[in-house]
Amino acid sequence: MTEWNASHIPDQHGRVAVVTGANSGLGLVTATELARNGAHVVMAVRDIAAGEREAEAIRRSAPRAEIEVRKLDLASLASVHAFAKELTADFPAVDLLVNNAGVVILGPARTTADGFELQFGTNMLGHFALTGLLLDSLGRADAARVVSLSSITHKNAHLDFDDLMSRRDFNASRAYGRSKLATTVFGLELDRRLRAAGSPVVSVLAHPGLSRSNLTPRAWEHRGRMGRIFARGGLLVTQPAERGALPQLFAATAPDVRGGQFFGPSGLFETRGRVVEVRPSTEAADPSVGRRLWTAAEALTGVTYL
Repeated sequence: MTEWNASHIPDQHGRVAVVTGANSGLGLVTATELARNGAHVVMAVRDIAAGEREAEAIRRSAPRAEIEVRKLDLASLASVHAFAKELTADFPAVDLLVNNAGVVILGPARTTADGFELQFGTNMLGHFALTGLLLDSLGRADAARVVSLSSITHKNAHLDFDDLMSRRDFNASRAYGRSKLATTVFGLELDRRLRAAGSPVVSVLAHPGLSRSNLTPRAWEHRGRMGRIFARGGLLVTQPAERGALPQLFAATAPDVRGGQFFGPSGLFETRGRVVEVRPSTEAADPSVGRRLWTAAEALTGVTYL
């Protein structure tokens, strides 16, 4: 069987695709490939100037690409609401939402504009709110999909519902794993609720293995020269972003993808390799954990749906 790659992406003409964190790394690759294959891509980014530079580069490589840049800061619920309000006014139907954006910090604890631990608030709660605010538009499209980006770190994480914001005993790497476990739980619980509601929208998950992005260098910024050395060393053992983005591109575009499926690399403990279906951790797949996290996310964000 031929290994799946970006050349296998079906024609995307007529589809509106929103990609968060689309100005670099995995999100940029995802936005680029979707645009090259005909989708109208909305690059939802925190840094508009950086987004415009990358959008122009995409247009140069694919002159017919339909791509635009819009402001979205997932660390601010006000920004999430403003983005969703403007997008739904302009696009009553949205075919694809790729919840790609993420942040990883290895330094002291930081918080979002709303007081959430930065990684949990950005990676999970911001996307939870965004998905809910766009759900009606997704429901108006034919065969809409929501793709949530997980990580292999979710498999060693545990959700402490008495301390979701890691205030009691902050550990940066543990908090990041917790945020990615929460993202995985969210994607699977979203699938259960969509199916129970009879919605045509499909929720799927993907993870990139160990892939190059700007997250690793930024994570080590607080360590100065030594941090830069560690960051460069980390880049040596990762696969290119073009390969790391394949699982989420497959989840977003491959025919016959079913709700609740999870895609990642096939080899070396899922760190690299061809795209295959993978399994979430036992905790991530537990419906009782899904229900509990959903209730918590609704209370924290004030966004309720399904």
